[in-house]
Amino acid sequence: MTTHQAHHPGALPQAGHGQRRRSMWPLYAIVLMSLAPVVAAFLAYFVPQSGLRPDGHNNYGRILDPQRPMPSTQALPLTTLEGRPFNLESLRGQWVLVSADDAACPESCVRKLFILRNSHASQGKNVERLSRIWFVTDDGAVPQAVLDAYTGTHMVRADPAALASFLTADRSGQQGIEALRNHMWIIDPLGNLMMEFPPNADPIEVRDDIIKLLKRSRIG
Repeated sequence: MTTHQAHHPGALPQAGHGQRRRSMWPLYAIVLMSLAPVVAAFLAYFVPQSGLRPDGHNNYGRILDPQRPMPSTQALPLTTLEGRPFNLESLRGQWVLVSADDAACPESCVRKLFILRNSHASQGKNVERLSRIWFVTDDGAVPQAVLDAYTGTHMVRADPAALASFLTADRSGQQGIEALRNHMWIIDPLGNLMMEFPPNADPIEVRDDIIKLLKRSRIG
């Protein structure tokens, strides 16, 4: 028996080699775990269809860059429908949903007020973090039906040219004034105009953008 074992000196080293190979698997696992975030980041950046890119990059509304600070009362004087001065600064600290239109408020105007009112109302426990404002761009009378339907919306009169210099500053002249009737906006709690929604905006997309903003923001 002793002689037979002496002729096979490699038997025990072979078993030891297998043990060493098995003992390397934890190291391999650690290396793979370390590489996983790098691979995921690569896919997220270079392969958007992988679904790994954060959905924060998928806003429906256009993020304004640079954001526009809220104008002073001298630059944008405002009055309530009753003729009292209104200070936009009074809404600082909240997310402000913005629309603008003539006092007669045609169907397109009503649609915007409806979208913003419903988007606001659907925010559940976050509803107090929001306000709504409608800039009325002439001296006409607002229909009573609109007043009744949109109680809770701040309705204030503004000079359209001064308002356009704030809301549509990236458009010039008459183009900016016309754009007032087509878009909706959001002012952040720090007083910056930061998002613009397109004409004929999808109400579900608007609501979802607001949900995202409130969920991710630590202000307001």
